[in-house]
Amino acid sequence: MEPVRMCVACRARVPRTALLRVVARESVLVIDERAVLPGRGAWVHASSACMGVAVKRRAFVRALRVSGPLDTQTIEEHLQQDKG
Repeated sequence: MEPVRMCVACRARVPRTALLRVVARESVLVIDERAVLPGRGAWVHASSACMGVAVKRRAFVRALRVSGPLDTQTIEEHLQQDKG
């Protein structure tokens, strides 16, 4: 049986292999592709739609339980790579 996680954007429950893990490192969002970085993680679909919704709704801030703004530049760069 494969572990199930929930996307912070669309709230869909799917196997963890279908999602990307995102962690906060010194107020910067980092995509944890191997899902091994320490600390609290947030799970999101790799689609630009879900990542955009998560950034817009500040879902990462709530899921990661951080105070203050997060630098979403790495997520935005990932979105640009998907579009281009």
